[in-house]
Amino acid sequence: MAGITLGNVYGLMVVTVFVDIASIAANTTVEQSFNVPGVRLGDMVIVTTASAVNAGVFVASARVTAANTVALRVGNVTVGALDPVAQDCLFFVIRPDAGVRVGVAM
Repeated sequence: MAGITLGNVYGLMVVTVFVDIASIAANTTVEQSFNVPGVRLGDMVIVTTASAVNAGVFVASARVTAANTVALRVGNVTVGALDPVAQDCLFFVIRPDAGVRVGVAM
């Protein structure tokens, strides 16, 4: 595998944010942004909910779009619109060390 980038992790943090996702139309995914204090461009984010979400609702991805802002891509796989339960979400933030990059060819 050519072009693998290796590096160190500069920092890790967990941020709990109360998230109220707007209604999601049937059989769609949407991206909604939320204020997550402390995140910055270049951070990687993994998100999980503190309790169960509505049946048929899922979190597909999370990405930092600006300082203190994370966009969640959420979906609804049911045949009707759903308004997910507002709840705390845990954002696991991984901040890579930008100073260490090594290209490895295998």
